[in-house]
Amino acid sequence: MAPNLELSPDRTGICIIDVQERLANAMPEKVLKGTLRNILNLIEAARVLDLPAVVSEQYPKNLGRTLPVVAESVLRLPRERVFFFEKVQFDCGVLGPFESWLRKSGRTQWVLVGMETHVCVYQTARGMARAGYDTHVPRDAVVSRTMANWEIGLKLIEQASCITTSTETVIFDLLKQAGTAEFKMLSRIIK
Repeated sequence: MAPNLELSPDRTGICIIDVQERLANAMPEKVLKGTLRNILNLIEAARVLDLPAVVSEQYPKNLGRTLPVVAESVLRLPRERVFFFEKVQFDCGVLGPFESWLRKSGRTQWVLVGMETHVCVYQTARGMARAGYDTHVPRDAVVSRTMANWEIGLKLIEQASCITTSTETVIFDLLKQAGTAEFKMLSRIIK
């Protein structure tokens, strides 16, 4: 079955994959800056629209913790709407606690952001699509160490029946219309 292209605030959550200290240091600086801005904008949209967020950390003993700016932004969400977890597997979905939390959230649509596009983001997107979740990956909110790997990751994500999109497309699709209080709050960050 084809994924649902239309995002709905009552069915959507955000999955932040491995936005960690040592991984960030390996990314192209200019690309990372834009990617982080978009990830933070999506976290703010999650806060304004009351979306849950799940945050993974790949082997934090070696790769460090989630970047403080990202962790602090996520922790502005209600505690019961946030799940942080550690992993050594590349696909978040192979872990029981991750899958349990997704089911418990009741959300069927997930926006995936993070590092690296061709490894953990791709494998998680593939697994989530296989499990029946509508999986959206904003191209401007994922990053790899090289442009070639970023492009390969996005092509594989599309082949796995996931939707590649953009940060603004996700936010405006969730908002549905202008003039609301939520639109006014989020339109400030999209300029």
